[in-house]
Amino acid sequence: MKKTFKNILAVAGVLGLTFALNAVKPQHISAAEKLPAQTTKELKEKGTLTIGLEGTFAPYSYRKDGKLTGFEVELGKQLAKEMGLKAKFVPTKWDGLIAGLDTGKYDVVLNNVTITKERKEKYLFSKPYIYSHFALITKKGTDLTKLKQIKGQKIAAGTGTDNALIAKKYKATVVPSSDFTTSLDLIKQDRAKGAINSMSAWYAYKKDHSTKDLKATDVSKEEDPAKIGALMSKKDKALQKSVDKALDKLRKDGKLKEISKKYVGGDITK
Repeated sequence: MKKTFKNILAVAGVLGLTFALNAVKPQHISAAEKLPAQTTKELKEKGTLTIGLEGTFAPYSYRKDGKLTGFEVELGKQLAKEMGLKAKFVPTKWDGLIAGLDTGKYDVVLNNVTITKERKEKYLFSKPYIYSHFALITKKGTDLTKLKQIKGQKIAAGTGTDNALIAKKYKATVVPSSDFTTSLDLIKQDRAKGAINSMSAWYAYKKDHSTKDLKATDVSKEEDPAKIGALMSKKDKALQKSVDKALDKLRKDGKLKEISKKYVGGDITK
């Protein structure tokens, strides 16, 4: 009888513990939190990390001899490798690039996208992998060297880019530009007084082009360097963790710095 009573207590204890666990579990694991694990599973099943980028913006992603190359192209390959995946690139124009995440066109965007409060409300970012210094590019001989001087001036910048936001912040008239080379052409043709872009883009351009009539001024004293990260859908929290882990590994191994020096000529990763 005593043994039977102990068995009854043991069964009751197990049932009570099971009930308690089941009662607590729904409070801590929501449907939204379960979704990222499914996303990671899908990535592993297809074996690829699909990456959206422009492919027209040196030194980040551009074509050389018809082949896609650049800082973010090599970074994408290294990230995928660390995650046990193969990188697949989908070149897309800037005006539809970020929206491609919403339609599932790719898993992540690597395209010199600045981490902003507004974007973080709609998307997830990885840890920064670039700290981009803003540059004010003008013709040589001009006294335009500070952002506070561009008020009312025509300044070339890509529509919807952070460069355009900076130009608007300092009350310049934005002249839409499709890419870096076009921005410089607008200056040379006197259709724009200057352009706002990154110092790294300027350095990369100088490697293969003459800039004897132009100059670039680092305006970091007026605007802090932009923090650049990989952009992902809000639902992909597991992917965000995987990308961050891979970035940490690449930074620790010195690979991130190595890629930067290869394509930019200096370390822009800190």
